[in-house]
Amino acid sequence: MDKIVLGMAALRFMSATIEFSAAMLMLYFGRVETAFKINASLVLVGPTIMVTVTALGLVGLAGKVAPVGLILILAGVGLIFLGLKNI
Repeated sequence: MDKIVLGMAALRFMSATIEFSAAMLMLYFGRVETAFKINASLVLVGPTIMVTVTALGLVGLAGKVAPVGLILILAGVGLIFLGLKNI
């Protein structure tokens, strides 16, 4: 198995584990205020994992995709963040 793919999958698994643990903590505490605090603490997990997994993917594709393709992929990721900023 490709090490890049393994790293990408491991990061996504770690992200899912963190999200699931947060959901279980919300249920355990059973209070809206606490659940809101737990949810707020997750605010950086999703984007950080997405950027890291995308970076790993780009590293894996670096020799296989034309430079224009890499620029388009980076522009697409940038547009995603731009769109999220305006929400």
